[in-house]
Amino acid sequence: VGDLLLVDFSSLSYFFFSVLLSCGNPALSPEYIVAFNGYFTAKARSDFISTALRSSDAANWRIVPRKNPASDYPSDFEVVQIRQATRNSLFTLQDHPYIKRVTPQRKVFRSLKFTDDPRAPCNDGRWTQKWQSWQSSRPLRRTSLSLGSGFWHATGRHSSRRLLRAIPRHVAQILQADVLWQMGHTGSGVKVAVFDTGLSEKHPHFKNVKERTNWTNEKTLDDGLGHGTFVAGVIASMRECQGFAPDSELHIFRVFTNNQVSYTSWFLDAFNYAILKKIDVLNLSIGGPDFMDHPFVDKVWELTANRVIMVSAIGNDGPLYGTLNNPADQMDVIGVGGIDFEDNIARFSSRGMTTWELPGGYGRVKPDIVTYGSGVRGSGMKEGCRSLSGTSVASPVVAGAVTLLASTVQNRELVNPASMKQALIASARRLPGVNMFEQGHGKLDLLKAYQILNSYHPQASLSPSYIDLTECPYMWPYCSQPIYYGGMPTIVNVTILNGMGVTGRIVDKPIWQPYLPQNGDHIDVAISYSPVLWPWAGYLAVSISVAKKAASWEGIAQGHVMVTVASPAQNDAGGELTSTVKLPVKVKIIPTPPRSKRVLWDQYHNLRYPPGYFPRDNLRMKNDPLDWNGDHIHTNFRDMYQHLRSMGYFVEVLGAPITCFDASQYGTLLMVDSEEEYFPEEVTKLRRDIDNGLSLIIFSDWYNTSVMRKVKFYDENTRQWWMPDTGGANVPALNDLISVWGMAFSDGLYEGDFTMADHDMYYASGCSIARFPEDGIVIGQALKDQGLEVLKQETMVVDNVPILGLYQTPSEGAGRIALYGDSNCIDDSHRQKGVKPCIFFCTEQWGNPDFIFTCQTLLSKATYNEKIPAILQFSPMSRKSFSAVCGFRL
Repeated sequence: VGDLLLVDFSSLSYFFFSVLLSCGNPALSPEYIVAFNGYFTAKARSDFISTALRSSDAANWRIVPRKNPASDYPSDFEVVQIRQATRNSLFTLQDHPYIKRVTPQRKVFRSLKFTDDPRAPCNDGRWTQKWQSWQSSRPLRRTSLSLGSGFWHATGRHSSRRLLRAIPRHVAQILQADVLWQMGHTGSGVKVAVFDTGLSEKHPHFKNVKERTNWTNEKTLDDGLGHGTFVAGVIASMRECQGFAPDSELHIFRVFTNNQVSYTSWFLDAFNYAILKKIDVLNLSIGGPDFMDHPFVDKVWELTANRVIMVSAIGNDGPLYGTLNNPADQMDVIGVGGIDFEDNIARFSSRGMTTWELPGGYGRVKPDIVTYGSGVRGSGMKEGCRSLSGTSVASPVVAGAVTLLASTVQNRELVNPASMKQALIASARRLPGVNMFEQGHGKLDLLKAYQILNSYHPQASLSPSYIDLTECPYMWPYCSQPIYYGGMPTIVNVTILNGMGVTGRIVDKPIWQPYLPQNGDHIDVAISYSPVLWPWAGYLAVSISVAKKAASWEGIAQGHVMVTVASPAQNDAGGELTSTVKLPVKVKIIPTPPRSKRVLWDQYHNLRYPPGYFPRDNLRMKNDPLDWNGDHIHTNFRDMYQHLRSMGYFVEVLGAPITCFDASQYGTLLMVDSEEEYFPEEVTKLRRDIDNGLSLIIFSDWYNTSVMRKVKFYDENTRQWWMPDTGGANVPALNDLISVWGMAFSDGLYEGDFTMADHDMYYASGCSIARFPEDGIVIGQALKDQGLEVLKQETMVVDNVPILGLYQTPSEGAGRIALYGDSNCIDDSHRQKGVKPCIFFCTEQWGNPDFIFTCQTLLSKATYNEKIPAILQFSPMSRKSFSAVCGFRL
């Protein structure tokens, strides 16, 4: 099938170097961000780089000049252009004692997805409804998270006209900002930065624009797109579509050009300048899935460590789960999701969990809060008002509220990124019927947050503040499945917010205290935690499992975890501040289910975040060539998980190698869209496990080296051609895994619609089965040769492409194996509109949890006849047993 380029996933920098050095375009010189361990003058930075490169083989390099307001100050990075970079030269740079990291300069694209009706008068609140089929868009870029006023999804319970007549005119008034205005609080004395597309100099809506700075390569400070003006208006407009804090001190950072382009270095310089200017609140209505963009993430940490309260949009990739954007998914940032004016979660708003923690743990709760993001009115580019939708709209609503709240606190020393987030989440109003990965802590409540913030005492708190695995739907997916003895531990990642200081520590160790009258001794709780809380936050990973004494017990068990946080006292007072918090824990325990009802999802071999160019599983989705989804049973395979639960199966997640679980406890191991390789020990153990009764289901995907070369693309970030590291799945690794049974997937690439048993199916860029045991069952369909189409732009339909294989291994009591060449039909992010998913179980006769497909769904009598190729022939025994199960003869 071809060899897979091996990548060291432990080092993102190593990956970048490998790609840059193997696929370069010599006509262009790539640029690198060289980050230092501290702030140095331009001369010192130049000397460090010269010294590092002098002993290397780098040729024709230069430091790229950056002329912006930060140029006169020391900096912690440089942009270096190297015409002929080698691995040795880049590692030599990174080995310099004052150089922290070397990463490619990134070009950042912004896509402004909004519509504007210039014919609508300023005070006309009407907007149109457009029903769309939403699909995830996870680009290699940070995009504006705004949508047009016509792109929100109504609930169908009311017409938009009736709804708009019933609501107030401005979002600030809806959230009762006018109550605080009447008390004399209008944002005065608070510095708020808007990182966006700029603002015109004499816009009539703003009276306190302290500074406008340009960080782009265009010679203008004005907003040529209107997005930055809208965002600034939601925060601080003083008339018409009034903002929350009209008297706040506005600092406008133009970081995007009129062509919607930016670079990472522009952000880094602008962030440094914001720190120098002692900005209090910063709104960032952009985001991307790239939480491993180290220079950007490190700088966000530095910003919040300098008491900058960052508010950021959570993303517009809803309704899919696991689609959170960075930096809103960071613990130290206030991540904001969107709702409509009926308090429904906006369909476009990204859902949790965070994917930083995969595969070994479980994601954190995000967004932090939600607020209005559909049809919100804000300032027009020159004058008047307009309506926009998106989480980039919800973000400035919260940023404006935060600015207003900060101005109400007499002792400003109490206001910091942690205390503000604590006030917002403690006051948020829980939305009924919505889980925590959709709404976070709930809807923004401005007045209640004001009350909490103005009676605040520095303390630590937890997010979420309790663990109740019985509370549905809020604590989905935890509440969707009880726990039992022998199951994989349930991991809940809790964020520790430390309002006492930017740094902190856990005193001693967190303590688990079971409530004995409430059966707390029936569960075992293990805890890992941040050794240091910085900046303002850390994590508490709670691992819950059932004690052996409760193997056949059913009931509720409770207890709590006690955590004490300490921080250095402020103002050089000496000593420490301490705060003790309790984390209540409540779980439902059931007797251990039978083996046949337990399914294990292999998370360990799925990518949590692409360390390279991993193309989409469905090559028809050409608008975004990269697969950014962190595959997980609770994110883009959520529908499949819910189906399995509804059928009475218990689904557990394996976040470790195959060698690390007891196969005798499980009926089925489920491998979907695997990208990682398998250790030889894993291959050996899996063979032994299947001989002992474990069944295996594999959903593969395409892999073709010629197609991979064809779908390379030129990356403006690195100014290089990028070659895929693998196809939709790592087929060579899968073939190594299943070769012992005489099975293999091919490098064929097929696509097409077909119908089985009155069920519409779509095969989206899948592979075929190349080899299968003669006594197995293989099902074929007529599909288009998509590989031929990609390579030669020719169309050809191939009959009887083998796509599904079912096999009973011969040993007595051994398990079964099912192979399917495409994972798209069970992937929520790839499913085509109108095509039903293939998430259906076989009958009880075929074997209790073995195969995802019903015979009636995936098998068609018309597919088979006596003239089918040899690969599709079955032994008489398998024909007989299959006929008995499926209810018809083959």
